[in-house]
Amino acid sequence: MNREILKIAIQKSGRLYEDSVQLLKECGIDLRNVKDRLRTVSENFPLEVFFLRDDDIPEYVEDGVADIGIVGQNVLLEKARSIQQVEALGFGKCRLSIAVPKSEQYAGLKSLQGKRIATSYPKLLGAFLKQNAITATVHEISGSVEIAPGIGLADAAADLVSSGGTLFMNGLKEVEVILESQAVLVAGNELSVEKRDILNQLLFRIRSVRKAKKSKYVLMNVPNERLKEVLPLLPGMRSPTVLPLAESGWSSVHSVLDEDEFWTRIEQLKSAGAEGILVVPIEKLIL
Repeated sequence: MNREILKIAIQKSGRLYEDSVQLLKECGIDLRNVKDRLRTVSENFPLEVFFLRDDDIPEYVEDGVADIGIVGQNVLLEKARSIQQVEALGFGKCRLSIAVPKSEQYAGLKSLQGKRIATSYPKLLGAFLKQNAITATVHEISGSVEIAPGIGLADAAADLVSSGGTLFMNGLKEVEVILESQAVLVAGNELSVEKRDILNQLLFRIRSVRKAKKSKYVLMNVPNERLKEVLPLLPGMRSPTVLPLAESGWSSVHSVLDEDEFWTRIEQLKSAGAEGILVVPIEKLIL
C-alpha cells in the first residue's frame, strides 16, 4: 500500500520563495530542479511541493488542492480563508503600514479622516479604520501602491514595509502600523491521520532547525575553583558538560546559549573566570 504524500504550496517567486525552499532543504528534504518548476516531489520525504502565486495559496489549502502552505500572515488574514495557522516561521518579516507624503504634517489618526487610501489589503485596512472610528475611502489596487499618492490617485497608501526604502524613494513616510507580519505555515482543516503524522514530522524538523539558528554551542576553559561561579550562568540543555583538562586544576565546560542573551552571558562568564571561549554554530538542535 502506497504511503500518502503531504502536499505543500509555496511562493513560485517573490520575497518568501528562497527562504521557503531553503527551510525545506535545511530540514533534510531533497528538492531538486526547483527553478522554474510548478511542482516537484521530494525523493527522501513524503512531500510534494506546488509553486503558486502567494495570494492563491490560502484558497488552494482551503480547497484541499494543497494540504499545507507557507504564506505571509498579511495574506492569510486578508484572504480570511477557513484554514489554520500552524507555525510562525520567523522569516519574511515586514509590516503593513499607512504612509503619507513626507511634506504632509501628520497629527495622528484624525489626519486620515476623509482621506483616500490606496492599498492591496482592503479588508485589513478597512478593519483598522473601523476599529479606530476613521471614515476614509479605500481604493483597492494591485501592485505599485506606493506611487498612488504621487500621481494623485490617493492621499495615502497602505502597503507592506520592510526597510522603508521604497516609501522614501516615492516621497512617503510611514505613520501607522496596521499589522506586523511574517511567514507562517498554514494547514487545511481536513487532513487525514497519516497526513497529520507527516505534518508533525515536518514540524519537528522545522522547530529543530529554527531552534539551532537561535542557539550557539560554547566551549570554555575554567579553573576548577571558579566552577561554582561559572556553572550557574550556563543553563545548557539539562546542565553544562564539565570535562577535566590535561592540565591539572582546569576543566573544559560545554553548553548551549540562546542568541538573545548570548553577549550578556559571555560577559558574565568572562567576569566569572572563563577563558578561551570558543563559539560554534549549531546546524540542528534536537530537543
